[in-house]
Amino acid sequence: MNVYILSVMFSIVFLVMIIELVRRRRLKEQYSLLWILMGFTLLIISVNVQGVERLASFLQIEYAPALLFLFGLLFCFVLILHLTLVITKLSAQVLRLTQEIAIMKGEKASHNEHIH
Repeated sequence: MNVYILSVMFSIVFLVMIIELVRRRRLKEQYSLLWILMGFTLLIISVNVQGVERLASFLQIEYAPALLFLFGLLFCFVLILHLTLVITKLSAQVLRLTQEIAIMKGEKASHNEHIH
């Protein structure tokens, strides 16, 4: 089986899988956009074999399908960076909520001492 055909099949299955996950609400839309963009990019690159070979030649990559793997690897780096940013934001929100709850518990305990 040709690697380009395999790549096209993988791209189509991947896109259908992402859309199905969004439809079933197992993946939020905001996170799915990056995946859908990657799926379409991979599909376009896989269909345009001559373009991949020209781009690989331009980048001095002797084995053109390796360019597909390079794009996949670069996408993984972008995705990891995106997820790290999301986790950082969520950690800051959890810290802020924890501090607010601690302050509210302290105020409630102080209020209860004044009553008794």
